[in-house]
Amino acid sequence: MATTAPAHSPALTFPRPIFAAVSPHPFLQAHLSAAKTSTAALRANGRTPHEFRAPGVNTRSLTHCNGSAVVRLGNTSVVCGVRAEILKEADIPGGHEFSPQPTAEGTDEDDREEVDTLRLVVPNVELSTGSTPQHIPGNAPTSYAQTLITRIRSLLLSTRLLRASDLRILYTPSTNPEDASEDAETQLKGYWVLYLDVFFISIDGNAFDAAWISILAALRDTLLPHAYFDEEFEGLLCSDDPVEARRLQLRGLPVPSTFAVFEGRKEDGGEEVDWVLSDPDAFEEGVCQENVCVVVDCAEGKKGTKDAVLRRVEKSGGGVVEREAMKGLVKRAIDRWGVVEAALGQQS
Repeated sequence: MATTAPAHSPALTFPRPIFAAVSPHPFLQAHLSAAKTSTAALRANGRTPHEFRAPGVNTRSLTHCNGSAVVRLGNTSVVCGVRAEILKEADIPGGHEFSPQPTAEGTDEDDREEVDTLRLVVPNVELSTGSTPQHIPGNAPTSYAQTLITRIRSLLLSTRLLRASDLRILYTPSTNPEDASEDAETQLKGYWVLYLDVFFISIDGNAFDAAWISILAALRDTLLPHAYFDEEFEGLLCSDDPVEARRLQLRGLPVPSTFAVFEGRKEDGGEEVDWVLSDPDAFEEGVCQENVCVVVDCAEGKKGTKDAVLRRVEKSGGGVVEREAMKGLVKRAIDRWGVVEAALGQQS
């Protein structure tokens, strides 16, 4: 007895997660190419190519820190705690060559060498168990974490975010031991050393931006106790009066914006189309070969191009983003600065 084939064969389909895992590049290109215009294109995560994830910021999250913050960008969550410890002048190896005289308020002195040489700011990055599939518990610190530490410390120094005058512990004797008729000279007795402990709870792309925003929020939340030199005790003491504690006076508000370039492939004789994706997630970072990070600071003026200060540009891989394309990324970074500044301002 003869059998007849069905009129229509069932279509071969894959669930979204399997399609993304087996063919990540065609999966992302299918989403971006579905729209008729690049501005209407949607990524696999539902965002447009220019759209950033809204930052969630919560400060004063840790009880036993001088300052702390929890920041969330989508599914990327990070905690930053600031620990302040005293470095006595006598414990500085080889002495020091920096002037202990206090500078006038508002003076933009070049004290990067002082902060760098004495290592007055020490960032550290840790990945929690389960934060990312690439992190295996019990292993030595990964190159990923080490790279983040290097980039964070470099940006802290290049932007001169911290003032050495905020970290100096000074002492002025009541009388001049050499000449009682003259005022005594101010002496440097030590420094506050800030340890920035960044701990990732989960990583879903753009770890650097999340870590830096958490550092900014934690430093703005930091309170340093009043430290003074006691003549009778002949040592440094700290006041337990919270009224005498003081905040750090940061220089500006440098905010990084990271972009990933997705290079489209030619299909059916069509033209190759490239997309520059703002704030890439972990899936997009695995597909894209070119990355750009733009750091801008608009703290001294309005959120306009004229008033923005370009602090740093980092670029790795590829050759899609050239001079003209970079101008557009700077504009995106300036718009992003206003969003981050508003999120941090709500915690002040």
